[in-house]
Amino acid sequence: MAKKKQTPEEKNYKVIAENRRARFDYAIEDDIECGVVLSGSEVKSLRVGQSNIAESYAAVEDGELWLTNSYIAPYEQAMFPHEERRKRKLLVSKRELSRLWQATGRQGMTLVPLVMYFNHKGRVKIKLGIAKGKKNHDKRATEAKRDWGRQKQRLLKQSG
Repeated sequence: MAKKKQTPEEKNYKVIAENRRARFDYAIEDDIECGVVLSGSEVKSLRVGQSNIAESYAAVEDGELWLTNSYIAPYEQAMFPHEERRKRKLLVSKRELSRLWQATGRQGMTLVPLVMYFNHKGRVKIKLGIAKGKKNHDKRATEAKRDWGRQKQRLLKQSG
């Protein structure tokens, strides 16, 4: 069977870092794609794939959206190295920014990074989830539902 030829859009798309724990700890109600302001050595390090967004979060401060505590490993060949855990500015429209500010301020939501990736143009993007924290009983229910799904798949596989 011949291999399907990839379009240019599919070739450049690459996931850099993913926060899998976010969907377990939070109930994601909506998500938004943001651009990230980076320096040259940060982009080089991301191309190698050395980053972590698991402990990071986003917040609206002074009318701007910031990503806090995300880790991008230092790039060894850089002449001007970057700070590993600095605050990074996120790029969104004014309308989206006001919507995010209302969600976090009035409704008590949290902005959680879900995935960081290179889009089809080769630009670094981050998908933020507008989320509400889950209680322990909600987490247990989610886990039970996931286990039942796995068990169901096993049973279907055995009978078929």
